Amino acid sequence: MPISLRSMRYLTTALRQQSISKAAQELSVAASAVSAAIDQIEDELQLKLVNRVRARGISATANGRVMERKFVHLLEEYEAVMAEGSDLRQAMTGVLRIGYYAPVAPAFLPAILAPLSELGSGITYHLAEDDNDRVQEGLLAGDYDAIMFVSEAALPQIEYDPLVQAPAYCLVAADHPLGRNASVRLRELASERIIVLNRPFAVDYYHRLFEETGQNPATLAYANSTEMVRSLVGAGHGCAILNMLPATDMSYAGHRLVARPIRDSLPPLSLAIGYDKANPRRIVRHFVERSKTHFAEGDGRQHIVQK
Repeated sequence: MPISLRSMRYLTTALRQQSISKAAQELSVAASAVSAAIDQIEDELQLKLVNRVRARGISATANGRVMERKFVHLLEEYEAVMAEGSDLRQAMTGVLRIGYYAPVAPAFLPAILAPLSELGSGITYHLAEDDNDRVQEGLLAGDYDAIMFVSEAALPQIEYDPLVQAPAYCLVAADHPLGRNASVRLRELASERIIVLNRPFAVDYYHRLFEETGQNPATLAYANSTEMVRSLVGAGHGCAILNMLPATDMSYAGHRLVARPIRDSLPPLSLAIGYDKANPRRIVRHFVERSKTHFAEGDGRQHIVQK
């Protein structure tokens, strides 16, 4: 049977006090619990560690002195680790590792992080974009402290809070005829070339939208970044269906873009924040609360195209 930290503490306290009863009093336990712990350690190690002398207390044997030093060192190391962990949980310093599958995250993550930097100047951020499954796997593996991802494809082990629902919208160049309409229907896109965001989960979602409404776009083109999709649309290569909107209506190439809501009844995508809810560090708690506030009360709504 493995020797527990509690048993080590009972033994070292008894040897320091040179008394089982005094050790029990210090530890606020029964004397029998201290005595049993000593017996258990001696049985496990097959060594006599304590000399018991009636009416004179106890003393360590030669083996007992050796093991006492080792146990004291182990207990000190354990307490130091626990104290460091407690400090880390409460600190507004250290590393905050964020993974995200949110193509327009560069439009809102800096605003979310700004107040955290004001609270603690010793914070180092590590931000990484990946696909929806990989950021979740990274959270489970401990690579990230928090992730932003699409919760419709959440793994069962992931704990998360919803941030915002993002309906699908149509993106066209500013001079495109559809840009003059207040909204569009999918059937109006049947003859248009559709630029599809070719990322895991996203491409299936956009194909499913057309299938559910019985539409079949004439031609498709694929690009694996939002900015490439926007640049192709702005240059007149086609239209796109996306879910979240950057804060600018200009593409990287300098073309103006127009976002129009889609009138069809389509399922939205939900942006969520995943993290360890059981015991989050202080900096993670602040990041989660800032993210929720940003979309509930702050500027986060500007990234959603409402019908």
